[in-house]
Amino acid sequence: MEKPTKYMMVIDKIKEWIDNGDIKPGEKIYSENEMAKMFNVSRHTIRQAVGELVHEGLLYREQGAGTFCSSTPKSKNNISDQTNVEKLRGKNIGIITTYISDYIFPSIIRGMESYLSSKDYSLILASTDNDIEKEKQCLEAMLKRNIDGVIIEPTKSSSYNPNMHYYLELEQKNIPYLMINQFYSQLQPPHIILNDEKGGFIATEHLIKNGHEKIIGIFKTDDLQGVYRMKGFIRAFRQNQIPFFNEMMISYSTEDLDHVLKEKLENLFADTNNLPTGIVCYNDTIALLVINILREKGINVPDDVSVVGYDDSYLSEASEIKLTSITHPKMQMGIDAAKWIVSTIENNNNNEQTSIIYEPELVIRNSTKKIN
Repeated sequence: MEKPTKYMMVIDKIKEWIDNGDIKPGEKIYSENEMAKMFNVSRHTIRQAVGELVHEGLLYREQGAGTFCSSTPKSKNNISDQTNVEKLRGKNIGIITTYISDYIFPSIIRGMESYLSSKDYSLILASTDNDIEKEKQCLEAMLKRNIDGVIIEPTKSSSYNPNMHYYLELEQKNIPYLMINQFYSQLQPPHIILNDEKGGFIATEHLIKNGHEKIIGIFKTDDLQGVYRMKGFIRAFRQNQIPFFNEMMISYSTEDLDHVLKEKLENLFADTNNLPTGIVCYNDTIALLVINILREKGINVPDDVSVVGYDDSYLSEASEIKLTSITHPKMQMGIDAAKWIVSTIENNNNNEQTSIIYEPELVIRNSTKKIN
């Protein structure tokens, strides 16, 4: 029983820090080593406790930077819980993302937090892990909570979503919602997105203009971001009158990422005498996976193969090969989404608010080069 006791002791203490405002939203918490000494427990116990709080949405991790507080402290007034609920009514925003603790999402959430906290709104964070059933659970939980609006990143947006009735229930209850990164076409809701088709196009055309013709595209296809990036990839070939073949495309789904995609890439690079000269990737994570597999086979980037990522995340500069990548507004998207939801709630102008589409740009680094 000793381990669970220590584990819960750490969880309770971190929650106490958050509730008391000792750690504020966006602030970094102590390191694993510091907390292990502080609580006289193993780093494994600390890691378990922090992982649980990340899962609950109270904390989030940022690669290479540490773990941060993502929750707004509860009211510290000595009044009943019910009175607290009434006191906070009109000041709660639900945030549902596919992921919370990695890649570009911490930056988006920080953008939301920076604006919402300035307006005295509290965040209620939830994550679907890009799973339809988990999205259902998140929506049910939000509808039971005292929320005034919801910002949602859709789950597997390229196909029909069986959770439509929850969104219609939000509408019936006059709870405004906004979708970011993509949206469900069946609903045509207000949204803030990137022009992903253009992003796929300029990533591919960058390689074409640098002399590449044998170019492979790797795209995730259960989310609309990947579908539109793929459309831009294909359009670049058509517009530049370069032959296109099915073998030039590798698609994958969320479930394929860990095993199936790597196997496909291993097969693609098995014949080192028949390599593509350029590869356009769905995002920076896939680009680094590609670079690592190529490195294992003794294939040099960019001398042998040029690689383009997408999202211009922290990963684009995390390795010795700096990624050419397409920009994603991240922090600005979070701020704009927060402004949109607050304006809609406070001015009751859900039908007047316009959607936002950002135009992407190419950031050229040393993962691509011109060929003869």
